[in-house]
Amino acid sequence: MSEQRRYRNVNRILGEQPRLGPFPADQIFPWGAIGITNIILFHYILNAGWLPTSIATAWGWATYWTLSSRKSFFGKFIGVPRLSKGYMRHQSLLKSKK
Repeated sequence: MSEQRRYRNVNRILGEQPRLGPFPADQIFPWGAIGITNIILFHYILNAGWLPTSIATAWGWATYWTLSSRKSFFGKFIGVPRLSKGYMRHQSLLKSKK
């Protein structure tokens, strides 16, 4: 053992965000409120049936998850370069063959 570690990983989940399965724990109560609201609104008040109610509920959950996530949603997209006017002559990067 030429190289010894100072720290040993005991629990990999330490320091991570709390989760309930694949779902973040801080999303459970808002999702419950969205689900109950959609069930009352779509199924009982509008008599829309279970399929539209479940679609509206899933849409509400996905929208809330996207808007309230702590990570940047648009951060995964590559930004376009900023264009500006320049007043220099064009110089080719390739050597011209004359």
